[in-house]
Amino acid sequence: MTNPVHPNPAAPLPAPPEVVIARLRRHGRALFWPTLILFGTAAATGYFAGAVAEPWQNTLVLVGGAAVVLLLWFLPLLSWLTRRYTITTRRIIVVHGILVRTRQELPHSRSFDVSLRRTWLQALFRSGTVRVSSGPDQRLDLRDVPQARLVQRALQDLADQVRAQQGPGFRPDGSALGDQTSFWTGR
Repeated sequence: MTNPVHPNPAAPLPAPPEVVIARLRRHGRALFWPTLILFGTAAATGYFAGAVAEPWQNTLVLVGGAAVVLLLWFLPLLSWLTRRYTITTRRIIVVHGILVRTRQELPHSRSFDVSLRRTWLQALFRSGTVRVSSGPDQRLDLRDVPQARLVQRALQDLADQVRAQQGPGFRPDGSALGDQTSFWTGR
């Protein structure tokens, strides 16, 4: 007799679909100083734009104000918008970059350690840097994320769930050889 839900009992069940748990950016507090500079520059440019005698000086005031806004408000805003952290049921994804996009992924199936680093200001706003380490060379920093303790606990829970599903004999490096050593002798 066959099972109507799964016709071949010997075939493995399909893996559950990957679900996005959270999409994060740095805390919005990072835009405080650039926004303050934007307001100050707008006020100073508005005040001095018609107050100087020569037309080229008025143009210089406007160009200077635009340059300050571009460098000290728009670029930090663009940098903040282009760095994203995505946590799914299978992996952590970090995407950043303006002209060159960089994408880093860390699957939950790899053994990793999750720690939290906070300054006094981050503790005041409940944010912090969540560090995910999966070895001496592999570290992923989720910088200044909001609700950092919740993110840390969620990552630890997801890693524990994946380890429980894999069983005690699972090798995180995916090696089929186990403890055997293989040599490549090709030229």
